[in-house]
Amino acid sequence: MDDTFKAVHNEDSDELKVEAAQVLERDPKIEDRILRKCDYHILPWLFGIWLCAFIDRSNIGNARIDGLTEDLHLKGEMFNTALVVFYVPYILIDVPSNWVIKHFHAGYYLPFLIIGWGLVSTFMGFTKSYAGLIVARCFLGLFEGGLLPGIIVYLAMYGVLFKSENDQTNENRFYPRHKMAWRIGLFYCAAPLSGAFGGLLATGLAEIKTGGYNKIFFVEGAITTVYGIICLFFMPHNPGHAKFLSSEEKKLTMAFLKHDSHGATAEEDVDDEHFDWHWVKMAFASPNLWITSLAWFFVLIPLYSFSLFLPTIIRALGFTALNTQLLTVPPNFAAFLCVLITTFFSDRIRMRGPVMLVGSATAIIGYAMLLGSKSANVRYGGTFFVASGVFICSPAVMAWLSGNLSPHYVRATGMGFQVAFANCAAFVATFTYLSKDAPDYILGHSINLGALVLAMITVSCGILYNTWENRKRDRGERDDRLNGDQSRLGHRHPKFTYTI
Repeated sequence: MDDTFKAVHNEDSDELKVEAAQVLERDPKIEDRILRKCDYHILPWLFGIWLCAFIDRSNIGNARIDGLTEDLHLKGEMFNTALVVFYVPYILIDVPSNWVIKHFHAGYYLPFLIIGWGLVSTFMGFTKSYAGLIVARCFLGLFEGGLLPGIIVYLAMYGVLFKSENDQTNENRFYPRHKMAWRIGLFYCAAPLSGAFGGLLATGLAEIKTGGYNKIFFVEGAITTVYGIICLFFMPHNPGHAKFLSSEEKKLTMAFLKHDSHGATAEEDVDDEHFDWHWVKMAFASPNLWITSLAWFFVLIPLYSFSLFLPTIIRALGFTALNTQLLTVPPNFAAFLCVLITTFFSDRIRMRGPVMLVGSATAIIGYAMLLGSKSANVRYGGTFFVASGVFICSPAVMAWLSGNLSPHYVRATGMGFQVAFANCAAFVATFTYLSKDAPDYILGHSINLGALVLAMITVSCGILYNTWENRKRDRGERDDRLNGDQSRLGHRHPKFTYTI
């Protein structure tokens, strides 16, 4: 392989593309081998981060089953309010966090967030009052807020690979945009897995007779804190800081990704690139930003309500507290497998919207089973369809927008806003299942079913828009944009093809 890499020595980007094509012709699997290196050194850390994040975010549902409501004297909608306050700082911090992530170095910034929320989650176990619970949930949202958009930007982060003799800086990122869904799926599958793992852990902790719900916060928060400290020493900031890539591998990867960007990438490195309101305006002018943000908003209503209230829904079917914790595991594990399968095929077919349509339709079947049957077994079976359907939509919609925005600050702004806007769904989701609606929760199931129908309509609009725009570019109807400064076109470049 070394001789193959040495063949790529010309640092001019156009010639690099040609030579990269020649290298791929001699060894078609060479790009996959480089990407697997990134997978082995990056994705396990991100998987652990997201696993800890979702456990610490949703373990309040397990704590409720284990006595939180009684010990803190929560009545009426007080529990729902404690859920929703988490999302206020969570939403407000998304975009600003993405703007500063490169300045603080992603390899330090993301672990700092992990350590912060791990400490908050740990000390939440000392909470003795409703007010203390509210404050702790607010701080938890503050630290978790920049995480998800930060991870997506991190995977698409540009970094210095080399400088040519005329000091012209070139740029790169970890993954091509049409290989992002599988990578997002590899870390995002930790979200449903956290439901399974959290349920098992909560079951084990419940068997310890000393103490109450506090054990859940103490143990899970401590695990997160230790994991964050470990990440500080192993996560690279960007490809330029990746010690696991040789200089030849970095050059070849840059060539592949230059070709992948189709002219949308500015000739400037993320470490040298400066904030410019031009890129912010470009992000907000993109129809893809608004379409995907709205679609994800509709998807997150059932996803969040499912994550937070699954123990409550299962308990209402007549199971004991211990059996309820155990029965949360199978639906979440099924969703874990579905995320891996669908994101893999999403990259193979290079489509995101159709995957979301399939996921939404699957979840609708689940809610129809929850609404239409009186059998506890049928209703429990419906939770498998809901989990499998809603969880596969999130990686698809994130990869969809990430692949259709360029360069760095456009993507950073867009991803931050998408997460912030979509997470406003939490204000609906946290009040879908109220105590007064038990045990059938008809209103909650109906709201979630309706949200998924709206998600399918919005996604269909996104597919039609991107197809229409790509056809106009193929016909040369956007070539007039080449008359101006091409370095500031980003994803508006006529050769840039939108993902459907």
